[in-house]
Amino acid sequence: MLRGVLALQIPPNVGAVPYGDAVDEIAAAVDTLPAAAQEAKPRGPALSPSRAADFMTCPLLYRFRVIDRLPEPPTTATARGTLVHAALERLYDLPAAGRTPEAARGLLATEWDRLAAEEPDLAALFENEAERADWLASATAIVDAYFTLEDPRRLEPAEREAYVETTLESGLRLRGYIDRLDVAPSGDIRIVDYKTGRAPREAYEASALFQMKFYALVIWRLRGVVPRLLQLMYLAEGEVLRYSPDESDLLATERKVAALWKAIERARDAGDWRPRPSRLCDWCNHKALCPEFGGTPPPLPESASVSEALPSHQEAIPEPSLPEP
Repeated sequence: MLRGVLALQIPPNVGAVPYGDAVDEIAAAVDTLPAAAQEAKPRGPALSPSRAADFMTCPLLYRFRVIDRLPEPPTTATARGTLVHAALERLYDLPAAGRTPEAARGLLATEWDRLAAEEPDLAALFENEAERADWLASATAIVDAYFTLEDPRRLEPAEREAYVETTLESGLRLRGYIDRLDVAPSGDIRIVDYKTGRAPREAYEASALFQMKFYALVIWRLRGVVPRLLQLMYLAEGEVLRYSPDESDLLATERKVAALWKAIERARDAGDWRPRPSRLCDWCNHKALCPEFGGTPPPLPESASVSEALPSHQEAIPEPSLPEP
C-alpha cells in the first residue's frame, strides 16, 4: 500500500499505470442485462458499501436508514461533498485542454445553481449570502486542491459516476456508484473515489478501503478482471491512499460481505438492531431516537425489508470513520 502527498504545480498522473488517451472500449461497457430482462427476473436483496459500512458501524443506524428510511436533512458538509463531486464529474465533459482550475471553479457555481434549484433544502442551509459565500469558498479550496493531485488534462476516464451491480451466487446483489473508472490501453482498471472529508488515521485505513474492495469485487465479477489499482483521493488534505488488490483480497471481501449479510438477516429475524455507541454518535442524525441516549426508536414496520432502496447518485454522507471536526 502506498500513501502520499503530491503537490507539484503540473503533476504527473497519479500512480504508475499510464491511464488516459486511448480507452479500452470493451472494458468501458458495464456488463448488465438489458432492461427488459432485468424486469422479468426476480430481484434479490441488495447491499451497497455505504449501507454495509452502516451496519458495521451501528446496526441500529442501518435499521434507521434501510428499514425505517428516516429522512436525513442535508448538512453543509454533505452538500459540499455533493457539489464537489458534481463539479469534478462535469469537468471531464470539457475538452482536455480546457480542464483547468478556472474552469472547475466556474463549474462549482453552475452546479450549485442546479443543485439548489433541484433541492430547495440545500439553499435553506444558509441564513445569508455571506454564509453561502464562505461555504462556496471552502468547496473551491477543495477543488483547487484536486489539481495538486493529478492533471485532468492527461486523463480520459472510461466512466464517471458509474452505476455497477452484480449478483453473488447467494442471490445477494452488490451495487453502488463509482466516482471514476480509468482503463489503460492495456486493459488495466483503476477505481477512483473522491473524498471531501478528513483522511483516515492509519488505524482506520482498512475500514476506508473496504468500500473500494467492495467495488473491486463487483468489477471483478462483472468483467473477470481484478482492478489494478484502488485510489482514494482525500482532496481537502491533499492525500492519496492507494491499494493494489489481488484475487485473494477480493475473495476475502466476498466472504466478509456474505457474513455481513447473514448478520443483517439474523438481526431482521430477531428484530434485534442493537446500537453500537462510539464517538461517531456525535455526528448521527438519529441520536435523539437512540436508546443509548434516552431515545425510543419508532416501531418496526410490519413488513420490514432489509434490502436497501436503489442507492442515490451521490451517497453524500460522512465517511463512517471520518467525521468532520
